Amino acid sequence: MANREREIQLKFRVTPEERELIEAKMAQLGTQNMAAYLRKMALDGYVVRLELPELREMVALLRRSSNNLNQLTRRVHETGRIYDADLEDLRQGQEKLWEAAEHILSALAALK
Repeated sequence: MANREREIQLKFRVTPEERELIEAKMAQLGTQNMAAYLRKMALDGYVVRLELPELREMVALLRRSSNNLNQLTRRVHETGRIYDADLEDLRQGQEKLWEAAEHILSALAALK
């Protein structure tokens, strides 16, 4: 035992239902090491696993929207004109961004 990094052992009891809930949360996180999971939860209080595909999609939408806005701004400065179709494209891009943001926020809120 003297060679162990962690010398102190902590023990606590749970009901069968609580154990099932702990195991379900471990499965959601994708870990099988209960000691590591419980230690992480005890030290940090929470573990968040973000789904990156939604974030990547939102970043791509942000880039497209920024690019479109920059192109429109350049055109307006050069010609002094703005077209309804350009504004509609911007509006649709912003709508997609809001939808992606709401989806991500809903997923984060469900992590309670």
